[in-house]
Amino acid sequence: MPDGWCRRGGGGSLARIVVFNQKGGVGKTTTTLNLAALLVRRGRAPLVIDLDPQAHLSAISGTVASDGRDSLYAFYQDGKQLAELSRASAGGWSVIPSHLDLSKVDTQFGKGPQALYRLNTGIVGEKLNTDRTILMDASPQLGVLSLNGIFACDRVLIPISADYLAVNGALQVDRTLRALERVLKKPPLRRFVLTRFDMRRKMSWGIDQDLRQRFGVELCETRISENVSLAESPGVNRDVFAHAPESRGARDYTALLDELEAAEFFN
Repeated sequence: MPDGWCRRGGGGSLARIVVFNQKGGVGKTTTTLNLAALLVRRGRAPLVIDLDPQAHLSAISGTVASDGRDSLYAFYQDGKQLAELSRASAGGWSVIPSHLDLSKVDTQFGKGPQALYRLNTGIVGEKLNTDRTILMDASPQLGVLSLNGIFACDRVLIPISADYLAVNGALQVDRTLRALERVLKKPPLRRFVLTRFDMRRKMSWGIDQDLRQRFGVELCETRISENVSLAESPGVNRDVFAHAPESRGARDYTALLDELEAAEFFN
């Protein structure tokens, strides 16, 4: 076990939260973006690590890396310090940006223990979360990058869009996390949150009921409604609070953060 692993979630450190689902299109990046933006508005500017080679979060944040050597890829390939790669976003949070080159990590570094714990070792070694929360936007594929996020976190937030394919994805995530418990030894806290929820559709309420029976208190009471402002804001490279602060989307993410803070998910 690499040095510092036992410090996950302890020793005075703030939360390290990975936002993850093995299915794309469920609101993973939207959730990471808007929680980061709201934390800034509450005086708690987080560090956001973009673990998705698609780099959507980096683009929306205005921190696009023009070259893999300026992105998180350089941490894996060249051994650069994470802090050296961090950039200030227009919204006030810090970002370690992604780049398409990051997609090479799975084939270049394999899946041995040193590769899987590498991000955790970097965060702990550089003491990056002693005074700020870390949010990680994970790749939707279960590989070295997403596992790095899981192995480096003490919280997992799993967005699930209100459709049956996404529910199957949530069950797959549940199985994955349970299988990893033997390796993690101290499993991270986890919460599921329903996204793209349409109150007018019986299917949405049926999915909600099904998931509450399966996950109980691990499913957030807050639901993120289908909302035009949430869909529009990434297109103009803004979070929903900057784009439409009075929108339903802004209210829903405010309620979600309130709920998670009350549950000590953000410490």
